[in-house]
Amino acid sequence: MPDLENQVILITGGNRGQGKAISEHLASLGAKVVIGARQLKAAEKAAESIGPGAFPVQLDVTKAEQWRRAVEKIHAHFGQLDALVNNAGLLKRKPFMDLSTEEYQELINVNQLGVFLGMQAVVPFMEAQQKGSIVNNVSISAFAPIGQSSAYAATKAAVVAMSKSAAIELGPKGIRVNMIHPGGVETEMATQGEGVPEFYQTIPLGRIGQPVEIARAVAFLVSDESSYCTGSEIVVDGGMTLGSADV
Repeated sequence: MPDLENQVILITGGNRGQGKAISEHLASLGAKVVIGARQLKAAEKAAESIGPGAFPVQLDVTKAEQWRRAVEKIHAHFGQLDALVNNAGLLKRKPFMDLSTEEYQELINVNQLGVFLGMQAVVPFMEAQQKGSIVNNVSISAFAPIGQSSAYAATKAAVVAMSKSAAIELGPKGIRVNMIHPGGVETEMATQGEGVPEFYQTIPLGRIGQPVEIARAVAFLVSDESSYCTGSEIVVDGGMTLGSADV
């Protein structure tokens, strides 16, 4: 199990769903987790439930100024920032021809611009430390999109290209950039409150993923156990992208 003792890790959207699961798991491994959320009260509530090692910050990932203030607050409080997990994301499923420019732009702002702003915000602090890890929580939609998700898939594919290019540039500074590609995970975002679709019984592992299973992959990439990984992509999808199981 990765040892994250005394590591300071910022998780965006860390107050609920997949982000909360990541925050809880990293904290259980000894990390000092920073919970980023659009509403400070939501971040505070999540931090309180996780325990004394959690620290809340207000962070709308689409706002460069909020990124600047959040990172400065973290550095003032802890004196370090070891890893960033860009987890915050927005899913909107809609037929291609019904998608408005405003809806497409909203997905770009959260899923793509938010990751860009986050990486830019933390790099100076990580460069000064000569060490840092950035993990971008992407999606199998980046390379295996489903219907009615063209804008979502496009933003995720953009993050893959951005991450790989950044990994090339930031590697000499001691900063690693890696990606997680979850498949279906049992969160409110994925199930839309309608329960787990029967489809997941047909994939090779025969079930939908659990948030902690994504969190375990994140823990590996933020830790020194992945010290020779950068620009890497870990698919955590129960074999969904391989096709249906022959059962």
